[in-house]
Amino acid sequence: MACAITASSQRFCNLQTSSLKTIDLINKPQQHPSNFARLGFFHSSISNHFELQASGDRNVAKKLRKGEQRGVRCEALPVEESIAAVLERPPSRGGSTSDDTIHEFLKRDYKYGFVSDIESVSIPKGLSEETVRLISARKKEPEWMLQFRLNAYKQWLKMKEPKWSDIRHPPIDFQDMCYYSEPKQKETKQSLEEVDPDLLETFQKLGIPLTEQKRLANVAVDAVFDSVSIATTHRKTLLDAGVIFCSISEAVREYPELVKKYLGRVVPVADNYYAALNSAVFSDGSFCYVPKDTVSPMEISTYFRINAMETGQFERTLIVADERSFVSYLEGCTAPSYDKNQLHAAVVELYCAEGAEIKYSTVQNWYAGDAEGKGGIYNFVTKRGLCDGNRSKISWTQVETGSAITWKYPSVVLKGNNSIGEFYSVALTNNKQQADTGTKMIHVGKNTRSHIVSKGISAGNSVNCYRGLVQMQPSAHNARNFSQCDSMLIGDEAGANTYPYIQVKDPTARVEHEASTSKIGEDQLFYFQQRGIDAEKAVATIIGGFCRDVFKELPLEFAAEVNQLMSLKLEGSVG
Repeated sequence: MACAITASSQRFCNLQTSSLKTIDLINKPQQHPSNFARLGFFHSSISNHFELQASGDRNVAKKLRKGEQRGVRCEALPVEESIAAVLERPPSRGGSTSDDTIHEFLKRDYKYGFVSDIESVSIPKGLSEETVRLISARKKEPEWMLQFRLNAYKQWLKMKEPKWSDIRHPPIDFQDMCYYSEPKQKETKQSLEEVDPDLLETFQKLGIPLTEQKRLANVAVDAVFDSVSIATTHRKTLLDAGVIFCSISEAVREYPELVKKYLGRVVPVADNYYAALNSAVFSDGSFCYVPKDTVSPMEISTYFRINAMETGQFERTLIVADERSFVSYLEGCTAPSYDKNQLHAAVVELYCAEGAEIKYSTVQNWYAGDAEGKGGIYNFVTKRGLCDGNRSKISWTQVETGSAITWKYPSVVLKGNNSIGEFYSVALTNNKQQADTGTKMIHVGKNTRSHIVSKGISAGNSVNCYRGLVQMQPSAHNARNFSQCDSMLIGDEAGANTYPYIQVKDPTARVEHEASTSKIGEDQLFYFQQRGIDAEKAVATIIGGFCRDVFKELPLEFAAEVNQLMSLKLEGSVG
């Protein structure tokens, strides 16, 4: 089943399903306009599910919830009177209309777009077997790791770049980019004092202090700059508790048996085009192993920073939670505001043994390009977790606000009986951004459970797509899934598409799917302003309520950052 909802006006909504037939519903005005209608509220719903984001009339909200119609429906409330009122309305205080205020709200500069003046060493552009060998040699890897890379490169050569998603972009020239770049620094760093001060200053500006005096007390950070990890904080403290946390390069050298056992186990080398590319040329990333019956004493995190121009970043993250262990991982990323697109193709593998739990949280804030779509990161990522043991659990929580193009589907394979998979996501697109994101929940074991909450916010001329798969295999007796996919449209040019794929091969399994689309309009903001709430706070309030189910799942360390980030990204968004 595939659903697509696009807003080109406040009056009509087209909902298409591409299973056995196509449904085109043209909305009919309600018989009795109310205060709720005068707000210009737009709301569509699937499976008779209503989520009323903003209402000036609780009685009308109750009537809508009762809903006499059943099945797939799409409603739009009449707004002619409210539009006329807006056009005749005098300018608000400050001399600008609500429309002007909100458009300015979105035009703040990307504050992480600076370039650090740091001398780097890069290999020549181009991709060949020699490139793969050169990367492995620079990282001083053992022979088995080189063979892993060469096998992946051979697999990649046999594959074709996928074209099935909604995203559109010029062809990527894989021979016109650099695959490895590192800042010049001392060969061996015995302490942070030996790290280039300019590098430390860069992460200080990004809000990630690495120095002994200023570093975060309750979060261990692995800082990755271009193709290398430059520092890992609190490593000894974690090791004292039995937790191994270091760069993937160090893990290959210091813990080869662990890496050999789990690398490529969750995401095979030939899994997909970009996973094969990553397996051949991956540079650095993080490795974490939590032993049996151990709870990590602090959050662990990795911050990825691209600095060099025309350089791709291909990090690899591997997290292993042994029996009855727990770890919470945080991930952040930024890049300079270059006019030319750069490629980010990462692979993340999570492995959970019996009774273990991994909580993985991401705030993705790569450079998204300018208002005309020039520049920005192509973010093509493979993330997957395996609940291998009984009663294991993996939770993905992500806030996606950056990248010119985002293409990723964090997934969970629920192999162990009574295992649990969760996915909480907010994806915000603006200007010319394109996002094709979602998740896959593969139920294999008995009594497995999965929960999906996806919130998409589309502004400007962007397109935001949710694509999800829920699969109940024949062995998944008594498995359960609940999916909720909500979209919010800001302005008249944005698009929101939903493609839920449901495959049930066991009669005892149960799958529930709900979806809704709502729209922020100028009249809603005027309603807030009538009560003394300015446009910026009004947008923040509406968005905050819309995203609350996801935000409450984020670790406290990310809470302030996410609230600030959403405000920055949404300034000036409604017209």
